[in-house]
This record gives sequence, structure tokens and C-alpha cells, in this order.
Amino acid sequence: MNVLFTFRIKDEQMEKLKADFPGIQFCFNKKADEIAIDEFEIIVTYGEDITTDVLERATSLKWLMVASAGVEKMPLAEIAAKGIVISNVRGIHKTPMAETALAHILSLGRALPALVEQQKRKEWNTKVRQTELRGSTALILGPGAIGSEIGRLLQAFGVRTIGCNHSGNPAGFMDDTIRFDGLLSRLPEADIVISVLPSTEKTKGLLTEEHFKAMKETALFMNFGRGDLVKETVIVDALKNGDIGHAVLDVFEKEPLPVESELWTLSNVTISPHVSSHSGKYIERALEFFTENLEKWQNGDKDLVNLIDPEKGY
Repeated sequence: MNVLFTFRIKDEQMEKLKADFPGIQFCFNKKADEIAIDEFEIIVTYGEDITTDVLERATSLKWLMVASAGVEKMPLAEIAAKGIVISNVRGIHKTPMAETALAHILSLGRALPALVEQQKRKEWNTKVRQTELRGSTALILGPGAIGSEIGRLLQAFGVRTIGCNHSGNPAGFMDDTIRFDGLLSRLPEADIVISVLPSTEKTKGLLTEEHFKAMKETALFMNFGRGDLVKETVIVDALKNGDIGHAVLDVFEKEPLPVESELWTLSNVTISPHVSSHSGKYIERALEFFTENLEKWQNGDKDLVNLIDPEKGY
């Protein structure tokens, strides 16, 4: 059995894999479009390097292990047609992304950006508007692994949490869970609206101008999921018109965010360059998913952790 890693891992991680799986031939740090890949049964990848051309050349490929949560940029139809098993690392981002969300919420609530600006001006001003989290309400779009972890942290601060998903099925650390089609009626309750939704046919353009007008004028809108959830012009208008109080954006319709984007110039938006999931422990956690699944694969068990349905995209 041959395994190809198309991204770099540490030397000690390579050696551990070789020691733990002596019957497997590993090839590390080679790009899929630069080598002959017809011999590899398994490819471990971030996903974006898997093209239709790569799939045509990977004649022995049976399993794609994607060390990312999003797979929307991959040729999923071709993967499905070839019967290739695909799994990802869903849930790997929950700790750093939940901590990032909480950091922004606390920072804005306790007016830390304003205090930093006062310090730059050497200004002593005690009349800074600050709020408490306790008693507020957060509406979380996508209460899966990441959203539930955000909910857990917020509940510890006394926040009421409402989850919103396609099914309306109960989710962890949500006081209530609603369906997408019930979102509009519940938005007026929310002090904080957080999206960690993936990009699917059901989530693209899910939020419209009507949704932002339904939010509180003081609401904090946060998007850590995918930029195609809402058009940039809708967010810009909502911020300029005072439909919401502030936005924290980690993802955008077009990335990198173009320098001419009006978002850069607005005072009530915090721009983050798609880094909410970054962590020094990322590869370590990804390899935990991989080794668990590799043991299953060796034993003929194809019921892998985090299997992806390529037709659904998740």
C-alpha cells in the first residue's frame, strides 16, 4: 500500500508514521501535479491540488484524505464517479475558531480596540461604552462541531444560544435549535449572529438584505464560515445604514479581500484574513484523524471517521 502526502509535515511526524505503519510505503512532500501518482492508493492533501487531471493520472487511488474541513473546491462529481472514498478533518477547527470568536466578542464588548486607540493618543477617557455578555443571546448558524464549541464557551458566560441548521434537529450546547426557514423570525432576538456554515447549495446567499434589517441595530455579525453566505454589498449597506452595529469578517466573497473593497474603510467592521482556524497544533490534530482512519483502512474497514458524501459536498 502506497501513501502520498502532498503537503509538508515535520520530520518526527514522518518517522512516527513509518514506525507505526511499517507495511506501508510513504511518499512525503510531493505535489500531485509534479510526480507520477498512478501507484498511490491513498493521497493525503489539503484538497486544492486535486484536479480532474490528477484524478485521471491517479489510477490506483481509492481514498482521498483531505486535511481540511472544506472540500467545495475539489472536483467532487469526478470523485463520486470514480468511487473514490473521501474523508476530511471536520471538527479540527473547533478549538481555535471558538477561541477566536470569543476573543472578538470579548474584545469588542469590553471596548479593547477603543482603549488601544486612546492609548495611542495618550488620552485618559473613562467614558468608554462597555457591555457584558451575561444575559445576551447568540444565534449560531451551523451548530456542528465548531458552532457547538462556540456555544459551550458562550453558555459559560451566561449567554443564551440559538442554533440554526437545515434540519432543525437539536444540537450540542444550544438552548434552542431552528431551521433555516425560521431564521428571519428569530434574528430580532439575537445580540450576536455567528456563522460557521460551510459552502453548499443550501448556504450560498442564505443571508440577504432582509435578514440584516431584521437584526438589532446593535447586533454583532460574525462570519467565520464561507464568504458566499452573503454578498459583500449587503454587508456594506447594513454597516453604513446602521442596520447592525459591527461586523467581524474572517471570510469574503473574493479572497484576498481586494484593496478597493469598501469594507477596508468602514469603522464598524473588523477584517481578519481568513485566519480564525489557524493553530500551531493543526497538523498534529490532522494526523490523529489520518492515523485512526489508516488503521481502519488496513483492516478493511471503509467506515472512516468524517466520511464525505461528494454529491452533497459534506
